Amino acid sequence: MLTRLTHALDRLASSRFLPVVAAGGILLFLFAVRLLGTATDAAAPLLERVLVRVVVDDLSALGLGWLGAYALGNGSVIAAVAVSLFTADVVSPSQLFLLVAGSRLGAAAIVVFIGALDYVQKSAYSLRKSVSMGLLTFLLTLSIYLPVTVIGYLALPFLRGPFRAVSRGWSVGLTPLSVFDPLTVAITTRIGPLPSLLLAVAVLFGCLHLFDRLLGTVDTTTLRQRVFSHFQHTSVSFVIGLVVTGVTTSVAFSLGVIVPLYNRGYVERDELIPYVLGANLGTLLDTLFVAVVLDSPVGVAVVLELQVIATLVTLGALVAHERYSRVVVAVDERLLTDRWAFAAFVVLLVLAPLALLLVPFLLR
Repeated sequence: MLTRLTHALDRLASSRFLPVVAAGGILLFLFAVRLLGTATDAAAPLLERVLVRVVVDDLSALGLGWLGAYALGNGSVIAAVAVSLFTADVVSPSQLFLLVAGSRLGAAAIVVFIGALDYVQKSAYSLRKSVSMGLLTFLLTLSIYLPVTVIGYLALPFLRGPFRAVSRGWSVGLTPLSVFDPLTVAITTRIGPLPSLLLAVAVLFGCLHLFDRLLGTVDTTTLRQRVFSHFQHTSVSFVIGLVVTGVTTSVAFSLGVIVPLYNRGYVERDELIPYVLGANLGTLLDTLFVAVVLDSPVGVAVVLELQVIATLVTLGALVAHERYSRVVVAVDERLLTDRWAFAAFVVLLVLAPLALLLVPFLLR
């Protein structure tokens, strides 16, 4: 079903009616979010029984979000599902925080995939060089979101109240979205809660894929010349990464468009670091939007806390940019030149979320 949907969206994205397709994609995205909420509410008893077996504690929630981002190659979908599960009272606030944080830790997988595709298209480049940006992105993501996850999790009981007070009243006026309710309720009643939930995830994934395809029609040559030529300025590079990812809600686009440039040496590693930091920060904005759309004040507060702490840690890295970059570059260089270190790092990226998910379950 998902394959057929993505093929259909590919054909639409290549059509002449791009503005209409873009508007339709936004409406379809909002419909998917609404269907996700309706289906999750209906499936809440069953999901709760399943998740009680899988998510036995908070650490397993972190592992599930991390692995889910690997599996889908899209952390935003995992984060959206996590917010929907929380809205249906299936997961706790701390588990929501860790599910979303886990989706950020695994989001760099898509950059590795794009790099591998670039390797297939340009065989002159080694596989290791082609995935080097994905490796760098993983290092930057882990260096920010691991401390963010620890700090945010420990501070969650103390900060959730203040952030909830700040976010109180945040709304996009959800009455217009109730126009989808007859359809979402009819679909959920007709095919059942779980198929509806899978359909919502497929449509949501398809919408994000459609946005990527639409963005693929952008004249990237002009974009690279006019926008990415400013990478030598740290603050400008950071803002570009933040804005491009926040506006497009697509880290696959904001980082994917850089992969060929980086692989061919047009963008230096030192110039790329603040851009990736900005992109990693901007990718949380769509999750915050989903929490607002689902009218979940506590969900908004939890995601907002993650956003604020990630912003503070990222700004700290930018203040100490030279020292921070030296450390990251040194680790990156070691992994690229030492085959055993590279292999160990890749194994660690797989085993860490698996251990977080399975060890608590096995020890229960």
